[in-house]
Formats: sequence, C-alpha cells, structure tokens
Amino acid sequence: MKRVYLDHNATTPLRDEARAAMIAAMDVAGNPSSVHAEGRAAKGLVERARTQVAQAFGADGADVVFTSSATEAAALALAGRGLQGAAVEHDAVRSWVTEVLEVDASGCVTVPAPETAALQLANSETGVLQSLPDGLAVSDATQAFGKVPVAFNWLGCGMALISAHKLGGPKGIGALVMKRGTDLAAQIKGGGQEMGRRSGTENVIGIAGFGAAAEAAARDLAEDRWARVEKLRNILESAIEVSAKETIFVGKSAPRLPNTSCFAVPGWKGETQVMQMDLAGFAISAGSACSSGKVRASRVLTAMGYGEDVASSAIRVSLGLDTTEDDVSRFVETWLAKYEKHCARAA
Repeated sequence: MKRVYLDHNATTPLRDEARAAMIAAMDVAGNPSSVHAEGRAAKGLVERARTQVAQAFGADGADVVFTSSATEAAALALAGRGLQGAAVEHDAVRSWVTEVLEVDASGCVTVPAPETAALQLANSETGVLQSLPDGLAVSDATQAFGKVPVAFNWLGCGMALISAHKLGGPKGIGALVMKRGTDLAAQIKGGGQEMGRRSGTENVIGIAGFGAAAEAAARDLAEDRWARVEKLRNILESAIEVSAKETIFVGKSAPRLPNTSCFAVPGWKGETQVMQMDLAGFAISAGSACSSGKVRASRVLTAMGYGEDVASSAIRVSLGLDTTEDDVSRFVETWLAKYEKHCARAA
C-alpha cells in the first residue's frame, strides 16, 4: 500500500508549477545584482516572482522582501520591537515577544493595543483562525496563506510573514510583506539587496518556485478546491467521533483551516500514535514537540486550558489538495484499529 501523507501543515509537497519554474531558473546563470544581460535575466525572474507573490497575497502597493524562511522574516520584523503576542504563537514569533497574552478555550486572544502586537492568523497545530484587529503590527500568515482567502491589504496590519513551502513551494524561501515606506533596520547587512532590508545574493531558484506556487495557490482558492478538503476533514472527524467517543477535538467549535484536525485521546501519548501510524504508512504530527530529547506536552493546548493528559496526547492530521477519500478512509480504519488495541491494553 502506498504511504499517505497527512502532515501538510508541516510542509506541503512541491507543486508541479513550482518545480517547472525552478528547473527553468536553474538555466539562468546571472547574478540579479549584475547589470549585464545575464544578470538582468536573473533579476527579471526575481521581480516576476515578487509580483506573483504580491498579487496572490493581495499586497499590491506593498513591499515583498524575500528571506530564507518565515522564521527569518519574523526576526526581521520583530527584533528589538518589544511586541505582545498570544500564548499560542509559533516559536518563530513567540521567541521575540516580550509580553505573552492569554487565550480563551478556543485559542483566541483579545489584544488591548494592536499596534504593539504580533499575532498569527491561523494556528499550525489546531488550525484555529484568529480574528485579527485592525492596526496590528505584525501578522503571521504562514499557515493561512494559500488555504483560506487572505489579502494583506485588508488584514490591516503593518507587516506579515509568509512561507513558500506551506503552499507547495520549495523549502528555504519566505517573505516579509510590509506597507510601502515602512522603516525597518536590516538584520543581515552587506550588499543592500532586497531594497536594503536583507542583504545577500537572492535565492533565484527558490524565489521563482515561490512565485509560481503562490500564483497556483491563488488559483486553487478561486476555484474553491479547499471546500472538498474540508469535507474530507469533517468525514474523518465524524468517523472517529462515532467509534472513539472520548476523543477530544481541539478547536472544533471555532473557525479553522479547512484541512486541519487536532484531536486527543487522554492517556494515549501523541508521539506513540505518530510512531504507530508511521509504521502503518501514514505521516502525521504529534501535538507535543521534542526539545533536547525531552518530550513535552503541547504548550498550545496547555495555553488553551487543557490538562497534561490531553496536551500530551494530541495529534495533528493536516490534509492537502491531493488527499483522497480513500486516504481518509484508510487512515480512519488504521487509527481505530490502533485505538482499540490501546483501549485493550489500558483495560
């Protein structure tokens, strides 16, 4: 049986459009900073991709600064600014905030001063969508971009973080999107590339892939392709809920990404489930994370008010546009078989 990949929130397989754009870019020899024909050709690829990303993200009239990742974009946007952030933020943002804001049982937060806060639009672990206030300093749109309709120009924030590999582009390329004219000190100094905000020769191949992937992702949204994925996610949850009644579905009552299901059976460790399902041919993630060899309960679920038994037992299943009904059926059947064995051992 073929393996089934259900970890799209971690990274999404490379799109055909991105692969084709990257292969074409490999034959362009010039440095984008060079003024000769070869350099201008490389620069043209970078600027075409910048336009593709800006249009897909609804960021006309904004600056798109290419970085190595959304994590680097977060460092560029947040370093030294002393911003607030929710307790459920991704570590790339949480590491920079100086004041942590509590969240409710759905993982949502009330922000007293949006202009001094950085918030995620969608949580990578639970899929829960935040209702962002106007005037927000920074939005982490990494998980939302490409899965739900989102436009920088109506987010109402000063800056936003995005990444290519979450929407079918290559790994190792992201971007910081900001209102034009924003004063921002470069963290990487040198030749003054990316409008003086991020020095270093541009990753032309990765940037070309990012642009193509962003354009394709916008087309998928326009064609409402994620509606089918949401139906599959709901089928998965309903089937599990019927047969494993004690299962807790995190954030189910809140608006969520269409592809994400985070659930827990208290007492059945998340990392155990991940290993069991991996051996059975399914790639999923645990709600818990490993750090220095120590398994910790999910701090996201802990912040939402769940106890250790739930926070350490959660798994995340994140579907993609290529996920089939057969994939979901096979996952449910296999997971329930493992669940029954767990119950038998626990009896």
